[in-house]
Amino acid sequence: MEKQNYQNHIRYYPPHHFVFYPVLLVGIICSIFFAIKHPDASWEWIFITLLLFIIGWLGFMLRQHYALTTQDRIVRLEVRFRYFTITGQRFELLEKNLSLGQILALRFASDGELPDLVKRAIAENLSPDQIKRAVVDWQGDYMRV
Repeated sequence: MEKQNYQNHIRYYPPHHFVFYPVLLVGIICSIFFAIKHPDASWEWIFITLLLFIIGWLGFMLRQHYALTTQDRIVRLEVRFRYFTITGQRFELLEKNLSLGQILALRFASDGELPDLVKRAIAENLSPDQIKRAVVDWQGDYMRV
């Protein structure tokens, strides 16, 4: 497995990203084409277009919502645990000063840099992207959704 870093940390799910969406896109394009090409049946094709669009939107929203909500909760707990293990102090006291995005970005920091990066993120109000860019020893998250 390739070592994870800032440039390659985005994860794709091939059946979803490279099969489901392209098939829906082709279906939507074809139905728009047929709606224009066959004006006598345009309402049927417009309905099919809208139906395919709604299926795609629901597929995206449900997959993302359920999986990411669960993952976000687990990562937040992981950062709390790591911070407590490293420092002996509860992370919850600092957590209220950080957004969820900042906490999720902190998961990529190594144990050695996590406490200082937490303090810096709070003091400088670093964005999640700035936190990720500040990580020197990137700890890959290979089990992400």
